[in-house]
Amino acid sequence: MSNTLQGNGWREEMICSAKAEALASGQVSRMVIAHRNTDAAGQLSDIRDLIAAGVDAIIVNPVSPDAVTPALAEAVEAGITVVAVDMGVNEPNAYLMSNDQEEYGYLGAKWLFEQMGGQGNVVYQRGIAGAQADTDRHAGFQRALAENPGIEVVAEQATNWDPATAVQQINEFLASGQQVDGVWTSGVDSPIVSAFKTAGREYVPIVGADNSEFVNQLVNEEGLVGAAVTNPAAVGGAGVQLALRVLNGEPPSEKQVLLTPEVWDNQTPEGRQKLEAAVDPSIDPLWPLNITIPDWTTYTKEQLLACKGPGE
Repeated sequence: MSNTLQGNGWREEMICSAKAEALASGQVSRMVIAHRNTDAAGQLSDIRDLIAAGVDAIIVNPVSPDAVTPALAEAVEAGITVVAVDMGVNEPNAYLMSNDQEEYGYLGAKWLFEQMGGQGNVVYQRGIAGAQADTDRHAGFQRALAENPGIEVVAEQATNWDPATAVQQINEFLASGQQVDGVWTSGVDSPIVSAFKTAGREYVPIVGADNSEFVNQLVNEEGLVGAAVTNPAAVGGAGVQLALRVLNGEPPSEKQVLLTPEVWDNQTPEGRQKLEAAVDPSIDPLWPLNITIPDWTTYTKEQLLACKGPGE
C-alpha cells in the first residue's frame, strides 16, 4: 500500500481499514506499507520499491491522477494488480474504489446553499490543490454554485486537509470583519466549529464530513446548523477486498466502484436520526464514522481499532 499523507485522521483510518481487511480475509500473508508525507517523486519511488518487493497487488492513494502513472504502468507490466482508493489514476488497467467525490461536493454545497436561502457569502475550504478528490469535489461545488447565483464565494482556501491550517485560515477571515453566512469544508470540520466558538462568533451553517467529533457537535452543540456528507475511509479495506477478488479471478464488471455519499443534517428528523445513530465515542475524533462498507469489508470494529495487519 502506498499513501502520501500521515497524521490525517481520514488517511490513518484508511490504513487501519486496509490492515484489518487483509487480516480478516485470511488470504493475505504479508502487507508492505509505504505510509509517509511525501510528494509525487517520493510516491513514484515508493511504488517502485513495492514492485521490487514482489507484491501481488498495490493499493494506492495517489498524490495526483497522472504523477504516478509511470510506476503504475511498470506494476501492471509486472503482472501486479493495481487498485486506486479515494482518488482515481490515469493508468487504464487500474481499478478504483472511491466515494463519488463530485457528488460529495455537490450534495454538501446544495444543502448549504438551501440553508442560506440561496443568498449570502460562503467561505470555501478545499483540500490539496491538484489532488483528484479535491478537483472532483470542486466540480460538484461549482455545479451547485451555478444553480445558486445569489451565493458569493468570499474566500477560497486550500487547507491541505490539515486542521491547523484550516483553523488559521478561518481565524484570519473572522478577524477581517467580512460577512460570512456559511462555510463549506472539505472534511476539516470540527476545528472550524471550535474556531467559531472560541472567537465568540454566532454559528453559521457548516458542511463537513462524517467525522466523529463533527457528528458529535452536530448532535450536541446548541445553535449549530450543519450537515455531514459521508466519505468512508473504509475504502482502504474495500480496496484490499477488490484486489483479492481480481487476484481470485472475480473482478467487478466495471473498473470503477463509486460509493454514493449521503447527507446527514441536523435540521430534519431523518438526518438527526442518522447522526444520533452514528455517534460513537470509541472512534477517534478525526476518523469518519462509516467504518465499514457493506459487501466490501469483512473486518470487525475491534479489528479496525487494533490496526494490525497479517503477522503484526
